[in-house]
Amino acid sequence: MITITELAADKVKQISKDEGLDGQGLRLRVIGGGCAGFQYDLYFEDKPTDLDERFESNGVALYIDPLSFQYLNQTEIDYVESAHGSGFKFANPNVSSTCGCGSSFKV
Repeated sequence: MITITELAADKVKQISKDEGLDGQGLRLRVIGGGCAGFQYDLYFEDKPTDLDERFESNGVALYIDPLSFQYLNQTEIDYVESAHGSGFKFANPNVSSTCGCGSSFKV
């Protein structure tokens, strides 16, 4: 299962509304890249594929492909705002290490 906090869900809904993407789900996937090997990728999508894992958390539909799901199971998505910037933060229990800036990870 993958969850999204209420704060992150509110941010997703706000972005969706501002961009005219109401009704779309949030695709979460893992892509190769970064100094640690993997990076998170988020974007809006109309509908899931037949192979996707599908979740709903705090009113947000989440779509995850099977390959990414093996790296993301039990992940919680949050949204943080600080003096250093703002963005989505991933609490992923499958991660063994991250790069210094926190933008990529290794499992």
